[in-house]
Amino acid sequence: MRPVCIIDTSIFCEILQVPTKSEKARGTQIQEELIAKSENESLLLPMTTVLETGNHIGQSGDGTLRRKTAQRFVAQVKKALTGEAPFTVTPMLDRARLLTLLEGFPDWALQGSGLGDLTIRDVFDQQCAVAPNRPVYIWSLDKHLQSFRHEP
Repeated sequence: MRPVCIIDTSIFCEILQVPTKSEKARGTQIQEELIAKSENESLLLPMTTVLETGNHIGQSGDGTLRRKTAQRFVAQVKKALTGEAPFTVTPMLDRARLLTLLEGFPDWALQGSGLGDLTIRDVFDQQCAVAPNRPVYIWSLDKHLQSFRHEP
């Protein structure tokens, strides 16, 4: 069974080389890992990752650099939406799911994490539920998200 890899914002920023949110050497390594993972794993790009990365792009670099980065971002997300990228975009939260997450957010926030990370963890939980016999993990540079791993 192919593992399920959920891509966090920190990784997507490296893939896209978002100014102030990536490092050239680390981005090269992550690009190589992405190629290897795409051959053996199911890669998911949470909608939260898309939105947070878009925000980081809008707040980084000078206008020319921001535009070039935004164009790379748009191209990658479009490819993901049309099945041409190695990853698939997850759907937006529906109203009921968001209400459920909001109920648990105060406790989650006490751990020092935001709503975006909570929604990424929710994608993890959903994948563990629908694919209990597959390994599931969050690919992240953030230690607290790296800890989310399911091994059947």
